[in-house]
Amino acid sequence: MSDPHASHDAPPPRTHTVVVYSNDAAVRAAVRSAVGRRPAPDLGRVEWFECATGPEVVARTDRGGVDLAILDGEAWPTGGMGLAKAMKDELTDCPPTLVLIARRDDAWLATWSLADAVVSHPIDAPEIAARAAELLRRRDAALPVRRAVG
Repeated sequence: MSDPHASHDAPPPRTHTVVVYSNDAAVRAAVRSAVGRRPAPDLGRVEWFECATGPEVVARTDRGGVDLAILDGEAWPTGGMGLAKAMKDELTDCPPTLVLIARRDDAWLATWSLADAVVSHPIDAPEIAARAAELLRRRDAALPVRRAVG
């Protein structure tokens, strides 16, 4: 028999839509593996959308419902920093952007792109998962995303 005074469980966390962009399939796979299907216990599952070209990112983001965009700053021919900057300039409800950079010393470049967070190659799984989780929490709370780089 159930306890009538027991609190009911909260509804399960919602699914988050995350776009990962790189022209390199190995980078996309490394990001998906590092962040995982659920980057933190308090967050819902992640539904991944892989994009290999800049136009794919724009098309998917324009459809709406994207909670986070993880963009490879080293992608070619369209770099993730340029995409982040264009998205911030052109979308009224731009999702937070996390940019992958080649060297930690390149973080200053991400300031120009208005990236909300950066992670450097090689990908550190705990670091990228923590950054992604922080950005998803802020998106869920409808808080402005900090543009703290580094």
